[in-house]
Amino acid sequence: MNRLTRRRAVTTLAAAAVGTLAVPAQRAAAHTEPPLRRAHAHNDYLHTRPLLDALDHRFTSVEADVFLVDGRLLVAHEPSQLDPTRTLESLYLDPLQARVRANGGSVYAGYGRPVQLLVDLKNEGAATYLELHRRLAPYRRMLTAYDHGRVRSGAVTVVVSGDRAAREPMAAQRVRYAFYDGRLADLGGPDDASFMPLISDNWSNTFSWQGVGPMPAAERAELHAIVGAAHGRGQRVRFWATPDQAGAARAAVWSELIGADVDHLNTDDLAALEAFLDAYDR
Repeated sequence: MNRLTRRRAVTTLAAAAVGTLAVPAQRAAAHTEPPLRRAHAHNDYLHTRPLLDALDHRFTSVEADVFLVDGRLLVAHEPSQLDPTRTLESLYLDPLQARVRANGGSVYAGYGRPVQLLVDLKNEGAATYLELHRRLAPYRRMLTAYDHGRVRSGAVTVVVSGDRAAREPMAAQRVRYAFYDGRLADLGGPDDASFMPLISDNWSNTFSWQGVGPMPAAERAELHAIVGAAHGRGQRVRFWATPDQAGAARAAVWSELIGADVDHLNTDDLAALEAFLDAYDR
C-alpha cells in the first residue's frame, strides 16, 4: 500500500470512528490513554467547562481570547460577552496550577511535554501584554520562561497571539513568561524559537483546497515545505480556519495536516478530533 492509498484508508477509518464512538467511552479513555500532542482547542473558553473539557479529551493546547478591562484580563470572544467572573486566572491559570501540583509537576501525570496556553489578545496589544506578564509572574514556577537568552521548560508554555502590538514590549524583555505567535511572513526571519516557537496562519490565505477531492500536488508540496522550514528552526506550525464541520472534507484536511507533520490541529469539536487522532494512530 503506497502512502496516498494509506492516507485515504486512514481518513475513511477515522471519519467512521468519529461517527461511531460514544461519548462515555471517550471520557473513560481520557483517564487511560496518553495526551494528544496535536490536539488544539480553538475558542476553548466557549465550551461548558473551559480548559477542563479539553483536558478530559486529552488536548495539549488550548486557546483563550482575552480583553484588558479595568486592569483585569477577561476571557471572551466579543466585548458583549464580557463577564467579570471569567478571568484568565479563574478559567486557566489557577486550574492549570492545581493540576501541575497534583501531578508532580505536569499537567498530565507522567507527561513530559509542556501543555500550550495560547492567549489571543483582543484589545490594546502592548498594554494587555504587559498586564499579562504581571499576572503570569506568580505562576512562573509552572511556566516555560525566557531568562537572559536561555529558555527554561515548564509544565505550561504560554504563547501570545492576536494584537501584534504586543511584539515590541515582548522583544525588549530580558525575562518573560510567554512567547510570541508568528505568522508565515515571519518564517525564516530574524526571530528564532526562543522568541517565536509557533508559526500560525489562516489556512485559506495559502491554500485553496478545503478537503473536497484530492489535495492539489502543488499545495501539498507547499504545506510540506512550510512545515519543514519551521521544524528546521525548532518552530511549531498551526493553521486556523481549517474546515471544522463534521464529514469527509474535515477528515481529509486533518489527514493531510498529520501527513505533513503539522504540530497543532485546530478544532472546536473536541470529541471528534480525539476520536480521529485515536483512529489515525491505530
